[in-house]
Amino acid sequence: MAVTRTPVAVASAQRRIGEYLATWRKLRQLTAAQVADRAGISRYTVMRLEGGEGASTENLLRVARALGVLDMLTAALDPYATDLGKLRAQESLPERVRTPKTKRTP
Repeated sequence: MAVTRTPVAVASAQRRIGEYLATWRKLRQLTAAQVADRAGISRYTVMRLEGGEGASTENLLRVARALGVLDMLTAALDPYATDLGKLRAQESLPERVRTPKTKRTP
């Protein structure tokens, strides 16, 4: 497997999400240890998330749940809440999306 650098936009989003989680924790007047206990993960993992470092999606969602923002996070990813989603809501989605075959001319 090739090792690739984290794209700048992804690294920036990780940092912002970490800052947002830390802000939510502070607004709720919780320590990192309390959030970790509620999320069922280590304090170190909470600190990594808040620091914008990598963590599993499950751990991110556990922390969001512990902070009471899981529903907001889930709603933010709802494709049917977007203009494109609303426009195509009545269309049936394909089971799989495949790359179109190109026709070869002799």
